[in-house]
Amino acid sequence: MRKLSLLAAGALMGASALAIVQGGIGSPANAAASETYKQLAIFGDIFERVRSQYVTPPDEKSLVENAINGMLTSLDPHSSYMNAEAAQDMRVQTKGEFGGLGIEVTMENDLVKVITPIDDTPAAKAGVLAGDYIAKIDGEEVRGMTLNDAVDKMRGQVNTPIKLTILRQGADKPIDVTVVRDIIKVKAVKYRVENDVGYMKITSFTEKTYDDLEDAIAKIKEQIPADKLKGYVLDLRLNPGGLLDQAVSVSDALLDRGEIVSTRGRDPKDISRFDARAGDDFGGKPVIVLINGGSASASEIVAGALQDHRRATILGTQSFGKGSVQTIIPLGENGALRLTTALYYTPSGKSIQGKGITPDIKVEQPLPDELKGRDLTRGESDLKGHIKGVEEGEDGSGSAAYVPPEPKDDIQLNYALDLLRGIKTDPSFPPNPQKAVLNQ
Repeated sequence: MRKLSLLAAGALMGASALAIVQGGIGSPANAAASETYKQLAIFGDIFERVRSQYVTPPDEKSLVENAINGMLTSLDPHSSYMNAEAAQDMRVQTKGEFGGLGIEVTMENDLVKVITPIDDTPAAKAGVLAGDYIAKIDGEEVRGMTLNDAVDKMRGQVNTPIKLTILRQGADKPIDVTVVRDIIKVKAVKYRVENDVGYMKITSFTEKTYDDLEDAIAKIKEQIPADKLKGYVLDLRLNPGGLLDQAVSVSDALLDRGEIVSTRGRDPKDISRFDARAGDDFGGKPVIVLINGGSASASEIVAGALQDHRRATILGTQSFGKGSVQTIIPLGENGALRLTTALYYTPSGKSIQGKGITPDIKVEQPLPDELKGRDLTRGESDLKGHIKGVEEGEDGSGSAAYVPPEPKDDIQLNYALDLLRGIKTDPSFPPNPQKAVLNQ
C-alpha cells in the first residue's frame, strides 16, 4: 500500500514520469497515445540537437531532470520529481531522525552560527555552545558554502568523526572540536508548562509526531495536577505540514468519534475516509489551537477536524490553504515522484484548497518595527498554477506567517492563555460539541 504524504507549503520543484495508456486499434486511447508519441519524438529531436550543438557541452542528466520538472510544474506547484539525493533527503525529513551532531544552526556573517545544541547529543557532549560560530568543517572553510551545503557536510554515517573549527566569543583563538556522529532524533513536538496551562508546539508532521505528542501530554500531566490544569494550547503556527497518517493520529488523540478527514481523487469512487477511535488523550480539557499563514497541509487537517467537531477553538489568522494530497511514488534508483492525487475535505465536507481554515477568533500578531513594510503573507492562492479550490473566494487564502521569538511578545498565545484562565471571554470559547458541523 502506498503511503500518502501531505507535504510542505510553498512552490516546490516540479517533475514527473510519463505513463502512456494503450488501447485497441482505432480506439480514442490509441489515437491519444499516437499523438503523444509524436510529441515525445519532438522532445527527443530537440534534446539531441541541444546535446550535440549547444555552444558548450550541457549536463545531459540536468537537461532531462529540468524537462521533467517543467512538465510537472505545469500541473500544480506541489507535484515534482526528486532525484535519488532529493528523495533520500525527503525520507530523512519525514523519518524524524538522522546521523548527525545535534545542533540547530543558522547562517550569519557567512559562518554557521549555533542557535542551540540539543540536549544529550554528540555536539552537546563535545562542548559546542549556543552562539558558537563554525568556521571550518573538517578543515574546509565554511565561507562560500550555503547553509544546506554545511548541514549536508555535518550529517553523515553514525559513529564517524568530524572536526569543527569554532570561533567563540572570549576565546583568544579558534577552537577545534571533534564530534562523533550519532543518531539524532528531532523532536516534532516541543512543550512547556505555562503555570496552569500545557503548551505544545507541533513543528512538523514526521513519523515521530504522534509519539512526541503523547510524551508531551504525559509530561505536562506529571507537572500540573488534573484539578489545576486549565487546558492546553496546541500551536500549529508556521507548521508546513507532513504525513497524513500523523495528522490523523494527532486529531484522533483529541476526538472520541467521527470523521477526521476524507480524500477524494480523480475517480468519483476514489474516496478514503479516516475516522477517530474512542478515547480523548487530553482528558476532555479545553484546547485552543493557534494557526496563521504558515499553517499548511497536515496542520490544516488537524485544525479543520477539531473545528468542525467543536472539540477546540481555533485562534489566530487565516491558514495557508493547501488542501491537496501528494502521493510519493518510488522510482527505484531514479528517485521518486511526488504527484498530486487527491484533495482532502474536512468533516463538514468542505475543501480548504485555496481558502484555508478561518479561525473562530481572529487575533492579529503585530510585526516588529524591523519587519514592518515587508509582505509576510503566505497563501496557496498566491502560488502560480495552484489548483483552484471550490471554496476559494476573491480574498484567497493565507495571512502573515510570523511568530515572535519571545512568549511575552506573543499576542496570540497570551490571548489564548487569558481565555483558558477566564481572564478574557469569547462566544467561541469554550466550543459547544452539540453545534458540531459534520457531513452526515
